Amino acid sequence: MSPRVLVTNDDGIDAVGIRVLAAALAARGLDTVVAAPRVDSSGTSAALTATEDDGRVLLERRDVDGVPGYAIAGSPAYITLLGLRGAVGPPPDLVVSGINRGANAGRAVLHSGTVGAALTASAAGCRAMAVSLDILSASAATTASGGAVMRMTAADEARRNWHTAAATAVDLVDELLAAPAGVVLNVNVPDLPASRLRGVRRASLAAFGQVQMTVVESGEGFVRTALEESGEKLVPGTDLAALAEGYATVTALRALTEL
Repeated sequence: MSPRVLVTNDDGIDAVGIRVLAAALAARGLDTVVAAPRVDSSGTSAALTATEDDGRVLLERRDVDGVPGYAIAGSPAYITLLGLRGAVGPPPDLVVSGINRGANAGRAVLHSGTVGAALTASAAGCRAMAVSLDILSASAATTASGGAVMRMTAADEARRNWHTAAATAVDLVDELLAAPAGVVLNVNVPDLPASRLRGVRRASLAAFGQVQMTVVESGEGFVRTALEESGEKLVPGTDLAALAEGYATVTALRALTEL
């Protein structure tokens, strides 16, 4: 029997990245099901939130380019828990979250809904992978997401190299399946054609994210913020340094369940 994989994200079930990722995993021969937020839920980290109607979480069956899927009114972490508890079919052997719009690198992983879903799976003892495509620019990112997304037109989004990220994730599936239960791989991929990707490197988390939030105006009853490049020096061996050199990066993460 093929391993079962739950595919989720924080950009919402209609995002290009999740469609490409789910199709690639299904083509790899995995028993694939998609369960993702029905709307963009970027920047939610591992929050457990859902919209209920008389105590019932809203769920809609949705085909995702030939892969069975569910649009759920909840955060990525909450949806992951639903999947692990059999709400969308047999519990998965793997959870793969992404492909996120924008890298989730450095300590900014703390705020990512994409990574939060993977860490939630890890805390429940399931192997997981978070996958992100490095398409961020500070001028186009949103403070609501912590800077992990871009506002793009549909045409611009379609031109991005989602398939490079999906292929990188598929190549790591066997390694993830062989890893101890609860392992999380955080994967970031440059926005490059596969032919230009320099390879895959293991990397540590940088001590900072790609962008930082600043307060640009404060008045009576409001605060206005903006994002700017962090300006920190890239440290060799970290995920942000390797991404800048054209490498995909893999960083092992762990959800701490005990202190």
